[in-house]
Order: sequence, then structure tokens, then C-alpha cells
Amino acid sequence: MQTTTLSFANMHNHGELFANVFRARRQSFIVQNRWELPEALGMEFDQYDTPQSRWIAVHDGGQVYAGVRLTPTTARCGIYSYMIRDAQRGTLGGAIPQNLLWDEAPVDPPIWESSRVFVSHEIPMQDRRKVHFRLVEAMGRAAREQGATRLLAISAASWPRWYRRCGLVAQPIGPVLFIGDGDYQCVSIDLMAKLH
Repeated sequence: MQTTTLSFANMHNHGELFANVFRARRQSFIVQNRWELPEALGMEFDQYDTPQSRWIAVHDGGQVYAGVRLTPTTARCGIYSYMIRDAQRGTLGGAIPQNLLWDEAPVDPPIWESSRVFVSHEIPMQDRRKVHFRLVEAMGRAAREQGATRLLAISAASWPRWYRRCGLVAQPIGPVLFIGDGDYQCVSIDLMAKLH
């Protein structure tokens, strides 16, 4: 099992891996979770999959076990910035409630957003924790390489339990809200705490 950080600048070096991340996202979010999201050619994608983002894949050969997208809070593409901020501003049409944060969403170079986090449903339970650890480790490393000191994320409301297990230091930055299929909460993850 290995981890790879993908970008528009390096995707040509990794064969089908970039496309396989989007195929795995489709399986996780559209097929398993039944979310109504854009898809084409067997892949799930959205307006935040731009050259400004990075994608982390935990994989073995062409099989993608887990992934996450990292997007700078300074990102701009047409009317869009990043998912949490656009939800707060009402740009997403209410799919995610506007009151997801207690304060205004930041636009700051050292703050990045973590989104589209998934672990394949095909991973056996005894291997899931190892896959989670690999994903979290690669996510933190890739974000720090981009100059990030903090990540924002919309996480399942059970985040305190599994974040601690993965060694993440986080704090809530918004209320627990029912979104689509469960209770979620915005959190701020301190990337510098993992360095000490």
C-alpha cells in the first residue's frame, strides 16, 4: 500500500491513478452514499477539482483504497472559492446549510480545506484503521508541503473519537448539523501540533 499526492502538474506521471481516484469517489459518494453529485465517464467530480487543488490517494497499484482533496482557502474559479466558504455564502443553493460556521470562512494562504474524504467500502474492517492512518499522514504531509498550517473540514459529528485515534488535533468551528445522510460538523485541524 502506498500514498501519492496528485496534482494537475504531476498526474501524467501516475497513469490511471488520477482517474481512479474520481472513480473511487463515485463509488463512495454516488453509489454507496447515494449523494446527488455530478458524474461522467464513471467518475465523480465537482467545481473544486481544479489545478489549485491536490488529491491524496492511498492505493495499491490501480486500486484506490482512500482519498481526500485539499484546496487552498484562497482558491477562486469563476463564482466559486472553496466548499465550506461557498456553502456559508449560499453559492451552493442550500445543499450544505449556510450556518455551518460560527465565524466567517477564512481566506488565508496557510489555511486549506480538506474535502471529499473517503475510504473504500471494500476495505475489510481489520484494515480500515491502517488505511485511515496512511490517509491522515499523507494529507498532513501534503498540506504542510503547500505551506498549510491548518485544515478546515466538514466531518461526521463523531469526529472527536476517530480524530484522536489518528493523532489529529482539532476543534469545532461550527454547530452539529444534519446534512443529507447524517450529522456533520465543521472542524479546524491544527497541522503544526503533529510536528511537536
